[in-house]
Amino acid sequence: MQCIYILCIAKIPDFQLNGKVHGMTHTFEEADAFGKEFIDSGLKSFASWSKSIQAIALDATEYTKKSYEDGSAALQKLVTAKSPEAAFEVQSSYAKSAYEGFVAEATKMTDLYAELARDAYKPFEEVAPRAK
Repeated sequence: MQCIYILCIAKIPDFQLNGKVHGMTHTFEEADAFGKEFIDSGLKSFASWSKSIQAIALDATEYTKKSYEDGSAALQKLVTAKSPEAAFEVQSSYAKSAYEGFVAEATKMTDLYAELARDAYKPFEEVAPRAK
Protein backbone atom coordinates (compact mmCIF):
# COMPACT_ATOMS: atom_id res chain seq x y z
CA MET A 1 0.00 0.00 0.00
CA GLN A 2 1.39 3.35 -0.98
CA CYS A 3 0.52 6.64 0.73
CA ILE A 4 0.45 9.89 -1.16
CA TYR A 5 0.60 13.15 0.74
CA ILE A 6 -0.75 16.23 -0.96
CA LEU A 7 -0.07 19.67 0.44
CA CYS A 8 -2.77 22.19 -0.30
CA ILE A 9 -1.96 25.84 0.15
CA ALA A 10 -4.91 28.17 0.10
CA LYS A 11 -4.54 31.92 0.23
CA ILE A 12 -6.47 33.10 3.25
CA PRO A 13 -6.82 36.85 3.11
CA ASP A 14 -5.50 38.97 5.93
CA PHE A 15 -7.99 41.07 7.83
CA GLN A 16 -7.82 43.99 10.21
CA LEU A 17 -9.31 43.98 13.67
CA ASN A 18 -8.84 46.86 16.08
CA GLY A 19 -6.13 48.34 13.88
CA LYS A 20 -4.01 45.16 13.90
CA VAL A 21 -3.48 42.98 10.83
CA HIS A 22 -4.40 39.33 11.37
CA GLY A 23 -3.96 36.42 9.03
CA MET A 24 -2.34 33.06 8.53
CA THR A 25 0.94 34.45 7.16
CA HIS A 26 1.33 36.81 10.09
CA THR A 27 0.57 34.03 12.57
CA PHE A 28 3.20 31.70 11.06
CA GLU A 29 5.81 34.45 11.28
CA GLU A 30 4.96 35.04 14.94
CA ALA A 31 5.13 31.31 15.68
CA ASP A 32 8.50 31.06 13.94
CA ALA A 33 9.92 33.97 15.92
CA PHE A 34 8.52 32.58 19.16
CA GLY A 35 9.99 29.14 18.39
CA LYS A 36 13.44 30.59 17.78
CA GLU A 37 13.25 32.63 20.98
CA PHE A 38 12.10 29.57 22.93
CA ILE A 39 15.01 27.47 21.61
CA ASP A 40 17.49 30.24 22.49
CA SER A 41 16.02 30.33 26.00
CA GLY A 42 16.37 26.56 26.25
CA LEU A 43 20.03 26.72 25.29
CA LYS A 44 20.69 29.46 27.85
CA SER A 45 18.85 27.42 30.47
CA PHE A 46 20.90 24.33 29.68
CA ALA A 47 24.15 26.31 29.96
CA SER A 48 23.23 27.66 33.40
CA TRP A 49 22.01 24.21 34.46
CA SER A 50 25.31 22.65 33.42
CA LYS A 51 27.30 25.30 35.29
CA SER A 52 25.22 24.77 38.45
CA ILE A 53 25.54 20.98 38.31
CA GLN A 54 29.33 21.37 38.06
CA ALA A 55 29.31 23.61 41.15
CA ILE A 56 27.19 21.08 43.06
CA ALA A 57 29.49 18.20 42.06
CA LEU A 58 32.58 20.18 43.08
CA ASP A 59 31.06 21.07 46.44
CA ALA A 60 30.00 17.46 47.09
CA THR A 61 33.50 16.26 46.22
CA GLU A 62 35.11 18.77 48.58
CA TYR A 63 32.73 17.83 51.40
CA THR A 64 33.37 14.12 50.89
CA LYS A 65 37.13 14.66 50.96
CA LYS A 66 36.95 16.80 54.11
CA SER A 67 34.61 14.31 55.80
CA TYR A 68 36.95 11.43 55.00
CA GLU A 69 39.97 13.33 56.32
CA ASP A 70 38.15 14.30 59.53
CA GLY A 71 36.98 10.71 60.05
CA SER A 72 40.49 9.36 59.51
CA ALA A 73 41.95 11.86 61.97
CA ALA A 74 39.30 10.99 64.56
CA LEU A 75 39.96 7.27 64.13
CA GLN A 76 43.68 7.80 64.60
CA LYS A 77 43.02 9.80 67.79
CA LEU A 78 40.63 7.11 68.97
CA VAL A 79 43.20 4.35 68.46
CA THR A 80 45.87 6.29 70.36
CA ALA A 81 43.58 7.24 73.26
CA LYS A 82 45.10 6.28 76.64
CA SER A 83 41.86 5.71 78.53
CA PRO A 84 38.21 4.94 77.86
CA GLU A 85 37.29 8.47 78.97
CA ALA A 86 39.68 9.97 76.40
CA ALA A 87 38.29 7.67 73.69
CA PHE A 88 34.75 8.69 74.61
CA GLU A 89 35.78 12.36 74.43
CA VAL A 90 37.33 11.86 70.96
CA GLN A 91 34.24 10.02 69.74
CA SER A 92 31.86 12.67 71.15
CA SER A 93 33.89 15.50 69.65
CA TYR A 94 33.94 13.80 66.25
CA ALA A 95 30.20 13.06 66.31
CA LYS A 96 29.43 16.68 67.16
CA SER A 97 31.70 18.12 64.44
CA ALA A 98 30.44 15.58 61.87
CA TYR A 99 26.81 16.50 62.62
CA GLU A 100 27.51 20.24 62.42
CA GLY A 101 29.43 19.78 59.19
CA PHE A 102 26.58 17.74 57.71
CA VAL A 103 23.97 20.33 58.61
CA ALA A 104 26.11 23.11 57.12
CA GLU A 105 26.67 21.08 53.94
CA ALA A 106 22.97 20.23 53.63
CA THR A 107 22.10 23.92 53.92
CA LYS A 108 24.70 24.80 51.31
CA MET A 109 23.41 22.09 48.94
CA THR A 110 19.85 23.33 49.38
CA ASP A 111 20.98 26.81 48.39
CA LEU A 112 22.87 25.46 45.38
CA TYR A 113 19.84 23.50 44.16
CA ALA A 114 17.58 26.52 44.66
CA GLU A 115 20.03 28.60 42.63
CA LEU A 116 20.06 25.90 39.96
CA ALA A 117 16.28 26.04 39.62
CA ARG A 118 16.23 29.85 39.62
CA ASP A 119 18.98 30.14 37.00
CA ALA A 120 17.52 27.41 34.79
CA TYR A 121 14.09 29.11 34.73
CA LYS A 122 15.38 32.66 34.26
CA PRO A 123 15.73 32.50 30.42
CA PHE A 124 12.08 31.41 30.17
CA GLU A 125 10.70 34.25 32.32
CA GLU A 126 10.36 36.54 29.33
CA VAL A 127 9.10 33.90 26.90
CA ALA A 128 6.58 32.07 29.10
CA PRO A 129 4.08 34.94 29.59
CA ARG A 130 3.82 35.41 25.82
CA ALA A 131 3.03 31.75 25.17
CA LYS A 132 -0.66 31.32 24.46
